[in-house]
Amino acid sequence: MERGLTLHVEVFPDPSGVVRALANRIVKAAEEAVARSGRFALAISGGATPEPLFDLLGDSYYPKLPWTKTDLFWVDERAVAPDDPRSNFGAARRRMAPVFQADAARIHRIRGEADLPEHAADEYERELHRFFGKAPPGESKTFDLLLLGIGPDGHTASLFPGSPALEERTRWVRAVPAASRDPRVARITLTLPAIDAAREVAFLVTGADKSRVVRRILFEHGPDPAPWPAARVRPQGPLRWYLDRAAAGEPPR
Repeated sequence: MERGLTLHVEVFPDPSGVVRALANRIVKAAEEAVARSGRFALAISGGATPEPLFDLLGDSYYPKLPWTKTDLFWVDERAVAPDDPRSNFGAARRRMAPVFQADAARIHRIRGEADLPEHAADEYERELHRFFGKAPPGESKTFDLLLLGIGPDGHTASLFPGSPALEERTRWVRAVPAASRDPRVARITLTLPAIDAAREVAFLVTGADKSRVVRRILFEHGPDPAPWPAARVRPQGPLRWYLDRAAAGEPPR
């Protein structure tokens, strides 16, 4: 990892410990954000890995968070309707139902059902600029906390190895073509400029299928992170990795 990056890595025996630790960090980040600005801007990721976290946030942790002061965003979305089983928005809504029954104006979803993914990307970028304002690259501030996952190929959000979207330097949202992995649909994703403008970023990673890429990024990194999109995330504030033992693999020497 690059010098100057504030990196925290925590490893837990099992996925439940990872999820609870991250939920506690979300509560703390929300308290800090509300004290600082009166609101908490949280961006969540999709896929199967964060679903237990969503279950927790929609159940026992629901009373612990200031949902009436929380604005919820998405890191990426599939180009599908919100009621499609592949929708990241839909998965979160099913598992955090009480959150979605509160203030609809604080739910900022990506319209995956738009006629073209490019139109959805343009619309979401405009919404982000309305909410956060627009500053020159490197001076913007976006989310108080942004949650990410990682695939076995090192992708994060919908930023895949070799994707032109990885080289974006000004836009906050990009459409990307259908991925070579399931589900094979076009996507809309935040770019590195939007991700890196977050005050804090947290990776949630579980499972042995992630251990190879996690080890390469965290413990055996070289001077060129290009093959691993997740290695290119360098937020303004802390970067936290929450891992279970399977994802961490063998402890580094």
